[in-house]
Amino acid sequence: MKTDMEKDWTGKISDFLVGKTVKHIRYMTAQEVDDMGWTRANIVIEFDDGHWIVPMADDEGNDAGSLWTSEGNKLSIIPAISRGYL
Repeated sequence: MKTDMEKDWTGKISDFLVGKTVKHIRYMTAQEVDDMGWTRANIVIEFDDGHWIVPMADDEGNDAGSLWTSEGNKLSIIPAISRGYL
């Protein structure tokens, strides 16, 4: 049974994501990484309506985070990359 919190967040997330179309994928710029105070760059998923999402290591935004995918061996993880590679 879903908790009220889970239902509430699922609704908010669904309202935000369902029906969006991904327009562009890129890694954060060095300036964006510096602005966040992070040590790693992450992917930015940009949507056709101007909104975007970026994975974070935790709810406090302490650093970039990776994404686990259903793509299996081809792309099972979308990594955050070290700032030194930017």
